[in-house]
Amino acid sequence: MVVPAENTLRLVLARFAQARFDHDIRPTGTTSRALEDVTYTLCVMTGRPDIDQALEEADFLLAAGPRSEASAGQCDEALAA
Repeated sequence: MVVPAENTLRLVLARFAQARFDHDIRPTGTTSRALEDVTYTLCVMTGRPDIDQALEEADFLLAAGPRSEASAGQCDEALAA
């Protein structure tokens, strides 16, 4: 799985929170579509099939912190092989 950049993941999590809030307060077709779109995006970014698992994975990725340059380089070398 490609690990998303921390700032991108935080941005999508913020979009999810706002969409969830908007839809819970005043559900409309527009808020439903926005929530579905950002839910799909978060699931794809984390490689998880449902939103609960995606949120858990996002928390795990953020808690793990940024990858070190050494591990990023190893991944690039494995992809090049």
